[in-house]
Amino acid sequence: MSAKDCLCTTMSAKDCGHHDDEEQLPKRITVAIVGVFVVVGIVIFLVWAILHPDKPRFILQDVTIYAFNLTAPNMLTSTMQITLSSRNPNNRIGIYYQKLDIFASYHNQQITLPTLVPRTYQGHLDVTVWSPFLSGNAVPVAPFLEEGLSQDMNTGMVLLNIKVYGQLKWKVGTWISGRYQINANCPAYISFTDRTKAIQVGSAMKYQLVQTCTVDVSLN
Repeated sequence: MSAKDCLCTTMSAKDCGHHDDEEQLPKRITVAIVGVFVVVGIVIFLVWAILHPDKPRFILQDVTIYAFNLTAPNMLTSTMQITLSSRNPNNRIGIYYQKLDIFASYHNQQITLPTLVPRTYQGHLDVTVWSPFLSGNAVPVAPFLEEGLSQDMNTGMVLLNIKVYGQLKWKVGTWISGRYQINANCPAYISFTDRTKAIQVGSAMKYQLVQTCTVDVSLN
C-alpha cells in the first residue's frame, strides 16, 4: 500500500478528494494559461494572414543642390535638400516609422551624414512627406571613385542614390507588431551642365525628379 493510500485510510473520503483537487489546481491553471496564449496566437496569425501588409511606397520628388564641390585630394563637399514622400497602400493597416535615417551616396559610398527624420505614424492610405537637408563636409572619396565622379560632372550627368534605412512597426486595430527593417533606394540623376533640367532657387538648383524608389521590408 502506498503512502498516499495509507494517508487516505486515516482521512475521510471528502478530505482525500479535496487533497487531490489541490494537487490538480496548479496543473489546471497552467493548462488554461497555455490555452489562452495558443488562442491569442492563432487569432493574431489569422489576422496577419488575412491582412498581410503591403510595403510602403517611396517617391523621391525633388533634389535641390546648394553645393557639390570636388576638391583635391579626393574631397567632396555637398549640401542638398530632398523631398521624399511615402504612401501607405494598406486599407486596414497603419505604419509606425520608429526610425528613419536618410543619406546620399555615390556608387555605394556614403557622401553625406545621415539625417534622422522625426518618428511618424502613417494611417491607412495616408501620404507622408519629408524634406530633410543632407550634407557632407570634405568627405574623403576613394581615388577610383573620384576619377569617375570628376568625369561624370564634366560630361554633365551624375547618378546619386538617396538611401533610407530604418525601422517600422505595423498596426492592426490595437495590436502592434514587432520591429521590421526598412531599406529604400532612390536614384537621382543630376545634370550639372544642362540647366534647363533644373529650376534656379537663389544660388541653388532644384531638380524635379518624381523618381520611384525600391523598398525592402524584412524582420529586424
